[in-house]
Amino acid sequence: MSDIQECFFCVEKFNKAKDVFIIENEHFYARWDQYPVSPGHALIIPKFHVETYFDVINHNRMKWLDELLYEVKLIIDQEYEPDGYNIGINQGEAAGQTIFHLHVHLIPRYKGDVENPIGGVRHIIPGKGNY
Repeated sequence: MSDIQECFFCVEKFNKAKDVFIIENEHFYARWDQYPVSPGHALIIPKFHVETYFDVINHNRMKWLDELLYEVKLIIDQEYEPDGYNIGINQGEAAGQTIFHLHVHLIPRYKGDVENPIGGVRHIIPGKGNY
């Protein structure tokens, strides 16, 4: 079986089940994360198989990614009223990527959800984000 046939997002395609699907455009779709780290955690996923963010650049489809990311943010703003966001991409096994099909995490953040949010994504490696 090829990597594409085994890819979760390729097999799932753009599941439009009401409890999962959010919105789509020509090249990407958005769904709620199956294991959310906060209320409103969403994923933006290409409808075509690419492993990395840089592969999307090579396909000249960044405009559609950015537009859908913004549209999903507006939906989350209305439904969850977060105080901020983290936007994350795990690229490569060393960075924690477990599904090797690009997916962009849009993670709403709320005042008080962590004791000290200073440094944000710099805390991915424990003890390295301190200033």
